[in-house]
Amino acid sequence: MELEMTVNGKLQRVRVKPNDRLIDVLRESLGLTGAKEGCSGEGECGACTVIMDGKAVNSCLVLALQARGKEIVTIEGLEHNGELDLLQQAFIDSGAVQCGYCTPGMIMAAKALLMENPTPSEAEVRLAIAGNLCRCTGYIKIIDAISAVAGTNLGKGGPVDGGV
Repeated sequence: MELEMTVNGKLQRVRVKPNDRLIDVLRESLGLTGAKEGCSGEGECGACTVIMDGKAVNSCLVLALQARGKEIVTIEGLEHNGELDLLQQAFIDSGAVQCGYCTPGMIMAAKALLMENPTPSEAEVRLAIAGNLCRCTGYIKIIDAISAVAGTNLGKGGPVDGGV
């Protein structure tokens, strides 16, 4: 079957099988390896988060054919003309990147939030990244990075409740 979707602003046509997942098409057919699979397709870690029609989704849980006609943005699509997106740079500047495995998914979840709500509360930031697991940080630097882009100081040293 042929799948047509827009990925990072470019119309893409790829051959897929009915049971192919979006993450597999992105990684294997399109060579976009920023989305990672960390939970074996259970949708529990968020490392594979991409933005589909403005909403953060776990690409390991989306059948490729569900993306037909959709607009997909991956971590690779945030950079423009060699310049990192403000959110990507904020993660670097805030020290929110450690091993880096969760970082693309975390950034994409945050980007979807900021696209919908440019000035989120701390609770809204925490909710937006709640489906993204990070085993290296205490989430404070991640919240600091997101709040820096939002123009707030949401995470400046506050306690972390419930792991996020």
